This record gives sequence, C-alpha cells and structure tokens, in this order.
Amino acid sequence: MAEIKKIHHIAIAVADIDNALSFWRDALGLELHHTEDVPGQKSVVAFLPVGDSEVELVKPTDEDSGVAKFLAERGGGMHHLCFEVDDLAAKLTELKARGIRLINETPVELPGRKMAFIHPKSTGGVLVELYEVLA
Repeated sequence: MAEIKKIHHIAIAVADIDNALSFWRDALGLELHHTEDVPGQKSVVAFLPVGDSEVELVKPTDEDSGVAKFLAERGGGMHHLCFEVDDLAAKLTELKARGIRLINETPVELPGRKMAFIHPKSTGGVLVELYEVLA
C-alpha cells in the first residue's frame, strides 16, 4: 500500500502575489524562496517554505484556468491541500478501487515530480493534490 509521507504544501489562490506577500512574507515573516511560472497549470506560484512543508501562493495566468474560476466563484483563499506520497501511481490505483473520484487518473509528470488531483466531491469539499518527488 502506498503511504502518505507528509503534507507537502497548502496552496492559497490569490489575484495578486505581491499583495498577498504583504501578509505571508511581510507580516508573518515567511521567507519567499522563489516564484515559478507553471504553464501546465496556467499559473504563477510563489513558494514560502515552512519547516518540511510550504505555503504556495497561486495566481492564475489565464481566465480559463481552474484557479481563475476558483477566484471568480469564491474569491481568494485556500485552494488545495497537497500530500506527498511514496508511490503516486499505486495510491491512485488504491483510491480508484475504493470508488474515489479522481481528476487525474494517471500521474501528471513535471520536472522532478509527479502530481494528481482528487475531486472535492470525494473529499468532503477539499481539493486534494497528491505529489511524488522524483529522485
């Protein structure tokens, strides 16, 4: 059975990263590690490490993206919770066998990692991302 290793990150949907940093970095004192363009997710992400996890500020770069739709419907706020797993393909197979609704039935490969999302209808309303760090 694939195991969950830790909470990898919590993603916060924001309309403006600089404005959001005035709280997360300037008021709370979290350090901005870097900002990254993520074309596959139609977003720009600011990474703020916190211990073994991180807060990610996610700004949409396209009106048709999931994050843009989230902002339009709900405003800014927690977008998703991400768990790091040791074997993403195995975890997806386990979840599917249990009748869990998946957004990604196979892992999406990105540089240095694989990821997949679980549909909020199977989690009590929380968008959950599963993440495998590649060695």
